[in-house]
Amino acid sequence: MSPAAPLDDPALIERFLEMMSAQSGAAANTVAAYRSDLRLAASALGGRLAMADGAALRRLGDQWADLSRATVARKAAALRRFYAFLAEEGHRPDDPGGALPRPGARRPLPKVLTHHDVDRLFTAIEARLARLPGDPRDLRLSALVELLYGSGLRATELVSLPRNAIQPDRPYLILKGKGGRERLAPLSDRARAAVAAWRMHVALGNAWLFPSGKRHLSRVRLYQLVRVLAAEAGIPPDRISPHVLRHAFASHLLEGGADLRALQSMLGHADIATTEIYTHVDSKRLVELVNTRHPLVDVLGRDA
Repeated sequence: MSPAAPLDDPALIERFLEMMSAQSGAAANTVAAYRSDLRLAASALGGRLAMADGAALRRLGDQWADLSRATVARKAAALRRFYAFLAEEGHRPDDPGGALPRPGARRPLPKVLTHHDVDRLFTAIEARLARLPGDPRDLRLSALVELLYGSGLRATELVSLPRNAIQPDRPYLILKGKGGRERLAPLSDRARAAVAAWRMHVALGNAWLFPSGKRHLSRVRLYQLVRVLAAEAGIPPDRISPHVLRHAFASHLLEGGADLRALQSMLGHADIATTEIYTHVDSKRLVELVNTRHPLVDVLGRDA
């Protein structure tokens, strides 16, 4: 295609997203976010996204001034990849992506639940399970929370588990996470027992472990269930979400002495820098280790 020829934004956006899915293994949620960001940018540029020059992109960036740093970083990243794709495929002779803002959005520290908070959640679940007559939905909630906190599953991974994904004699779960990467997630005896109790209420012919209608439980519904439980446990609902329970899994394992590389594998992080964010919660333990385990401690003690 000649660089001077009109470029069809919708068609090129879809071609780019197909490449993202096929070559980069982008997750469905990532593709959906990129589609939304690119379509909004195309609309803001009057349908001339693919033909935009650096000046137009700087003006577009100015329109994002009131957005959060994280949102600007995501939008700019989507557009930069789009323009790199256009240049690589020969749809335009240059790559104007350098004109897009680079806010350097700081990765926020994850919200942290204490061990006491987690105990309160499970106490609230036990109170539900003790009610008569029993409600199968309480068994479902127990299984969901055990897998969020006990295995560190992402919300999407959890709600879309097949009915027979978890076996009573296998202490791990094989997952396909972001980018199609497979990993092993640990399964505690408690989690397997909770799943077994819930699965008795799931029809044999159902494809999902956590069915809802014709599909599986939605992430939004999971979020609602966790927040209701938090309120029952006396924890402010705005402090908790399925992802916060995944953070608690990681933080508490690290506090207990887990190796960072092992934690990276269990969480399914492609880059260990993502896992390193959890080291902030372990600062107190690190200070204690230096004060009690450092080779100079004995020397200083003898000299005192």
